[in-house]
Amino acid sequence: PHDLLAETVAQIRPLDAKALGEAWERQKRMTKPAGALGMLEIISAQLSGLSRQCPPPIPEPAAVAIFAGDHGVHAQGVTPWPQEVTAQMVANFLGGGAVCNAFATQVGAEVCIVDVGVAADLPATPGLLPRKIRAGTSDMTTGPAMTREEARQAIEVGIETARDLVAAGNKALLTGEMGIANTTASAALISVFTGADPAEVTGRGTGINDETLTRKTEVVRRALELHQPDPADPVGVLAAIGGFEHAAIVGLLLGGASLRTPVILDGVSAGAAALVARAIAPEVLAACIAGHRSAEPGHVAALNKLGLRPLVDLDLRLGEGTGALLALPLVQSTARAMHEVATFDSAGVTEK
Repeated sequence: PHDLLAETVAQIRPLDAKALGEAWERQKRMTKPAGALGMLEIISAQLSGLSRQCPPPIPEPAAVAIFAGDHGVHAQGVTPWPQEVTAQMVANFLGGGAVCNAFATQVGAEVCIVDVGVAADLPATPGLLPRKIRAGTSDMTTGPAMTREEARQAIEVGIETARDLVAAGNKALLTGEMGIANTTASAALISVFTGADPAEVTGRGTGINDETLTRKTEVVRRALELHQPDPADPVGVLAAIGGFEHAAIVGLLLGGASLRTPVILDGVSAGAAALVARAIAPEVLAACIAGHRSAEPGHVAALNKLGLRPLVDLDLRLGEGTGALLALPLVQSTARAMHEVATFDSAGVTEK
């Protein structure tokens, strides 16, 4: 059979050194003090190295892929929200009524909803891609969340989504997800790849009380003790303790990187997925930009391990791609500056 995952990984390359060098030279010549755009200069160089062009293409149009899935670990009482909220929120996204829709409209991004594992039959609706692997993962405290083959299938859903969105003309991809209980799986994944104790990386998600947080942390600990996941086997880790949406985001990152298209990461679920993707293909980080830092403690641990500095820090904890959408204009602005800002020579501005 055609091995989409292996083919995608084989196409991922590091940043182009020549374009990187040109970007730094151009930043020095632009009419501003050297380094004055701070972190945005680093992003503009990354975009140049990724695209092999200086100045880089302005990352527009952009699309946010919202992968939706349910979690068997919901049965362990890790959240007060009922499981059916996942399907209800998918309907809300499709109706244009969620925060992600408002933010996407503001920044001119397309919203693409992918059912990769919702525990309900979703009616065919424009804007919904039916890619269900299964109606929710299994409970990771009693056995693997998914089979190895299912984890691979979910990764390939993400790769195919990246390919489709880029083929449609998108120059930037944004991660999004929806899945009640998915911050429990995120915490488990982050604990494995950072080595941090579950108590350090398990957070309140949708705003749980102390008692539920204690239970949630113990659930993560039990799952890790049961499976003893090996970070050197990232697909195995995903299968044991991940979610279908985490696996699909892994694929989106790998797909975006293979197509030299920047991927703006949203919050803790994307951070967890990025750790898995990096374990599969280290150069995937060439395409990754951390849109924001969420209020989840695990997200800080993930970003630190990845060496990514977030663009926005607003105590967001919503998911849906909302933090990535808010960061999109910052990424676009730095690329546009590379195109439109004069140099000292061209503008006749005297240097210091």
